[in-house]
Amino acid sequence: MTGVTRRAFMRAGSLALVSFGPDPLFLDRAALATRAGIMTTGGKTLVCLFQRGAVDGLNMIVPHGDPAYYRDRPRIGIPKNALLDLDDHFGFHPALAALKPRFDAGELAVIHAVGSPATTRSHFEAQDLMESGTPLDRSTADGWASRYCDHHTEHQQTPFRSVAFGAKLPRTLSGTAPSLAIDDLRTFGLKAKNPEGSAQLSRAFEDLYQGGATGLLSQSSAEAFEAIRMLKEANPSRLNPEGGAVYPRGKLGLSLMQIAQLIKSNLGLEIAFADVGGWDTHVNQGAAAGQLAARLSELGDALAAFATDLGSRMKDVVVLTMSEFGRTVNENGTGGTDHGHGTAMLALGGAVKGGRVIGQWPGLDLANRHEGRDLAVTTDFRSLFAEILTTPLGARDLEAVFPTFKGPQSIGLT
Repeated sequence: MTGVTRRAFMRAGSLALVSFGPDPLFLDRAALATRAGIMTTGGKTLVCLFQRGAVDGLNMIVPHGDPAYYRDRPRIGIPKNALLDLDDHFGFHPALAALKPRFDAGELAVIHAVGSPATTRSHFEAQDLMESGTPLDRSTADGWASRYCDHHTEHQQTPFRSVAFGAKLPRTLSGTAPSLAIDDLRTFGLKAKNPEGSAQLSRAFEDLYQGGATGLLSQSSAEAFEAIRMLKEANPSRLNPEGGAVYPRGKLGLSLMQIAQLIKSNLGLEIAFADVGGWDTHVNQGAAAGQLAARLSELGDALAAFATDLGSRMKDVVVLTMSEFGRTVNENGTGGTDHGHGTAMLALGGAVKGGRVIGQWPGLDLANRHEGRDLAVTTDFRSLFAEILTTPLGARDLEAVFPTFKGPQSIGLT
């Protein structure tokens, strides 16, 4: 078999999934560069964090200057004296205290009333449409990040150009562009506990690459296995957090720490992706404390640790949070919120003109709400994504990435 399409190698056990594009020889070229001692340097990296479940943007970034916020959230509204004020209208939820210094330093921006033009309230459908990058076309087969990698090929050939931390590739990276999904670097052959364990891991990969079960990689096994050796040689797990950074326990902290390790290993990481679940707060959402506060605390602490860990390298990194939609303006009868529309997203990094809340605020008065119940969307998420792909990543033509999108590709973020 001379060509392998996406998802050609399915992981065994809990190791990983590798997605190869139509030209598996990219692995051979990357391996040759590594053997010659050539590592990528000076590249830009976009880190995408998907808050699956629809984060309540109104309690993450509180519009304390809008009277309707407190009127319609008598139990879950964040008291003004508990907020971390950003300007005369918005404030951080107190659980995001670790990010306030980054905002004050101009390294972090908030984009509010951002979201999709699609009006679905289905988590699965809304996530799918956001990750495809074509929210008004449900027939799109691939993800926007995969299309970006396909059409912007000046980046150095490396199997680590786009990496997702999880058991499988997200929709965003699905397509024909080569991508890699890693559940955990520590179980990816980087740190075997003993020589026997290392040999067993190597044999597992070798057996899988023989193509006995599927035949998919029978003619590209050498190149593919060399990619595994490349990662083992770089050994990112040896790189401990720097600058006194302390990542929170849990999957998010581990994923961001390992993304930082890949960046510091100079393996050519350009797009990294991680999921952050637990945002579907229908019941007992809480206010300054509670369920949502705990999730926000983990998010803020993990992002702050990541920025501290990378230090000066953050000038070449942008972290973008995203969520499929927001929550209703009114709290519900069980102390939570239901599926809404507009939400808030965060952008952190060297290219970001931070210290600002960006976006046109539509207001929370009933007449200004989407379908009479939700925060209206005034910034299409594609404008936000397109600007970040342009700066700092350097994309020049995004028509292939976001086809049919005629909106502005700049919101003043970078």
